[in-house]
Amino acid sequence: MTQDAAARAEEVARAAYGRLLAILAAKDGDIELAEDCLADAFAEALCSWGATGVPQNPEAWLLTVARNRRHDLRRSAAHRLSDLLDDAARSGALPVVPEFDPGAIPDRRLALLFVCAHPAIDPAVRTPLMLQTVLGFDADRIARAFAIPPAAMAQRLVRAKRRIRDARIPFVVPERSQMAERLAPVLEAVYGTYAIDFPLVAGSEPRDSLAAESHYLPTTLAELLPDAPEALGLAALISLSFSRSPARGAAGEFVPLDAQDASRWDAELIALGEHFLHRASALGGMGRFQIEAAIQSVHCARATSGVTDWPVLRTLHAALVTIAPTLGARVAYAAAVGRVEGAQAGLDMLGAITDDAAHRFQPAWATRAHLLDEAGRSELAVEAYQRAISLTTDIAARRYLEQRCARLLDGR
Repeated sequence: MTQDAAARAEEVARAAYGRLLAILAAKDGDIELAEDCLADAFAEALCSWGATGVPQNPEAWLLTVARNRRHDLRRSAAHRLSDLLDDAARSGALPVVPEFDPGAIPDRRLALLFVCAHPAIDPAVRTPLMLQTVLGFDADRIARAFAIPPAAMAQRLVRAKRRIRDARIPFVVPERSQMAERLAPVLEAVYGTYAIDFPLVAGSEPRDSLAAESHYLPTTLAELLPDAPEALGLAALISLSFSRSPARGAAGEFVPLDAQDASRWDAELIALGEHFLHRASALGGMGRFQIEAAIQSVHCARATSGVTDWPVLRTLHAALVTIAPTLGARVAYAAAVGRVEGAQAGLDMLGAITDDAAHRFQPAWATRAHLLDEAGRSELAVEAYQRAISLTTDIAARRYLEQRCARLLDGR
């Protein structure tokens, strides 16, 4: 196979995997079978495209091959027997979804997102399921991100797919009357793909590649649901957050937000994030993701103003805690208060967080260490840094915290 053909096959796989899988699985909800057939189609592409050239419409080619493979498998004796047993065990039929060409794929991809976050699916597996079915991540890679043994993650994913098939969960976008209720878990799961800490290990892909793929879901969701303020807010949040990725050190080292060179931030992503945020604001209302996006917008404004408006950030963080009082939101609020009102005020706010989970929450310890350092309480700051380091899985962030801790130890 030529390098051009191989590169094209990889490009199509990245861009089209979720769209093609959504079409193949929509007919009967059998995601496992659809995955097998799509894998066979990509394998055939690797063999034939180098000899015959890349087809004019590679997605349609892959879809045709995968459908033919699916048809062949369905006609096999094993599948005929399996179908008979399934029919005997279950009553009713899956909803029939009309077939259409790849040009209409976006609606199917959106339906697949709603399938992954269906109420019948365990919330803990929704984000991993999206990562595998829509983005095409393998179980081993997802397992590393969630710090779960690969075999356990694979079993969870298999159970979820069989649940979709056996419960006859339809591949449809909810009616507008149900959208508000059904959209929330979709947004939470998509947010989870952004919040994942993918460990950098030997042979893994660059973090930039992972960021680009996790950026794909929210922006696609916003394009497909242009009248959903929180979908637009989530797209804005993630676009603005990713805009600062170029400000990392040359070797990928962690650089805290305040120390980043704002001239290196991605102006196009900032503009895209602001575009999504303005569209969300125009629709009225104010949800969690819109507020988080507004927070990121204030930070990104430093690229043009040269300053960070911390009083405004404190106000936005207070609003976020009112709407979504998550542990992360409360810790971030304490950090903002510490910046505006002084380190002790931030420490007092951290001390008021009594959740048991806070003792295992890395950002809480990192924030505490920073505030103690600012307050001149070096010994306690060292202890907090050491605790934060023990909870940090990201290599670059861990190295940064170790350097901060070492500086305090050297100053004793």
